[in-house]
Amino acid sequence: MVKFEEITKIFKADVFKKEFKALDCVSFEIPEGTLMGYLGANGAGKTTSIKILMDFIKPSHGKVSYARALGKTKNEVFKHLGYLPERPYFYPFLTGREFIEFMGKLAEMKTHQINQGIEKWAPRFKIEHALDRELRNYSKGMLQRIGFLATVIHQPKLIILDEPLSGLDPLGRKDLKDIMLEVNKQGVSVFFSSHIVSDVEEVCDQVVFIKEGKLIYQGSVDEIIQKSSGSKSLIKSSKKIAELNPVLIKDNLYLYETESSQKEKVLTTMISQGADIVSLEQDKMSLEEIFYQVKA
Repeated sequence: MVKFEEITKIFKADVFKKEFKALDCVSFEIPEGTLMGYLGANGAGKTTSIKILMDFIKPSHGKVSYARALGKTKNEVFKHLGYLPERPYFYPFLTGREFIEFMGKLAEMKTHQINQGIEKWAPRFKIEHALDRELRNYSKGMLQRIGFLATVIHQPKLIILDEPLSGLDPLGRKDLKDIMLEVNKQGVSVFFSSHIVSDVEEVCDQVVFIKEGKLIYQGSVDEIIQKSSGSKSLIKSSKKIAELNPVLIKDNLYLYETESSQKEKVLTTMISQGADIVSLEQDKMSLEEIFYQVKA
C-alpha cells in the first residue's frame, strides 16, 4: 500500500553544527492486508520515517508512493489513513466522547456514523465508562485507548501507529494487540513501530528492522526466525538414557539435544528403551535474540 523508495533524511540545525543523517537510503514496502512491525532501538529513525510517511516532513532524497487502493489524490489517501503518534496531544477539557466526535467530523463522518462507531468500538477498548469524563482526568492507558479509538473510528484502510504500546500495563498491552489483530482480520493494513521486540513477534506476520537509520531486514517474521535458527532438535523426556547424554532441567525431566538429521534415530532409541516423549521442537531463536544480533 505504501512504498518507501530510497528515503534519506538529513537534519541540520544551523551552519555551525554537523548535519545528522536520520535515515540513510531506506527502502521498504507496506503490503496490503499485512500486520507489519517496524523495529528499531530508540533513535533508530522510526518516528522520522513515520513523519515522512504521513507527509509531516519531507525527505532529503527519495520518495513515498501510495497505492491506488488508498486513493488517487493525496487528500483521498489521507482520508483512508488512521494515525496515532507516539506522543499525541489531547484537548484536556473535552470529554472522551467530544474528542471522538471532533475527530470523526475531521474525517467527514456523519453524526450517526460517529455514534455507530463509538457504540461498536468503545466496549472493545473498554473505555465506554469514561466517555463523558474530561480527558484531563484520563490515565495514560485510557488516553492511549481513546487515541486508538479515534484512529479506527473512520474505518481506515491503513493504520499507522508509532509506539502504541509504550507505557501500558500488561492488560492494556494485550487489549490493544488483540484489537490490532481484529482490525487486520477485517482487511485493514496495520503498520506499527516498536522497540519492544516480543510485541512484534507476537502479532506481526511481517517485520522491518532499522538500525542507525539503515534498513537491515524486511520480510516474514517466520522466515527470519527460520533462517537465523540452528539445525538442532530439542527432545524432552521424563526418562534418563545415559548413552544419549541428556541434561536434567528439573525433577524427572531431561533434555536431549540432537542434530535434526539424527532426530529419528534418537527418537527410535528413546522409544525402544521405554522413554516417554514429553515434547519435540526445533531449537529456534526468538525475534528478540535475532534483533540484538543484527548489524548495520
